[in-house]
Amino acid sequence: MKKSFVLIVIVLSFLSCKKKSTATQAELDEKIITNYISDNNLNATATGSGLYYVMTTVGTGVQPNSNSNVTVSYRGSLKDGTIFDQSAPAGATFSLKSVIKGWQEGIPLFKKGGKGTLLIPSALGYGANATGSIPANSVLIFDIDLINVQ
Repeated sequence: MKKSFVLIVIVLSFLSCKKKSTATQAELDEKIITNYISDNNLNATATGSGLYYVMTTVGTGVQPNSNSNVTVSYRGSLKDGTIFDQSAPAGATFSLKSVIKGWQEGIPLFKKGGKGTLLIPSALGYGANATGSIPANSVLIFDIDLINVQ
């Protein structure tokens, strides 16, 4: 009976450890993003997909859609502040069809002239794939200025 009790305790301990370690990537990303928002005292809005955005300047121009080409001045960084990419001040032009899902969803929230930040969970970024200096499963933070919509 004593051996059975010890075995049950070991199995339950293993299962409880397993439960703690199986948090989904989406849950981990959500915690990273909400901690970043809190630590930086941001007024962010969640979209429901895991994406959060902060609108610092609303903009007054045209609002892009999924078929738009946009010119965006941006800086992309990781949660620790490491910059992995940035455009020239004049911006870079992209088709929204050719960028990560976080941009496809987030950029249309802005109007031409709008500025803000996109907080993108890994599933809407590069997912489990490391890309260049971006580690796998990274939350991406983009400061953006929507310069033009075509």
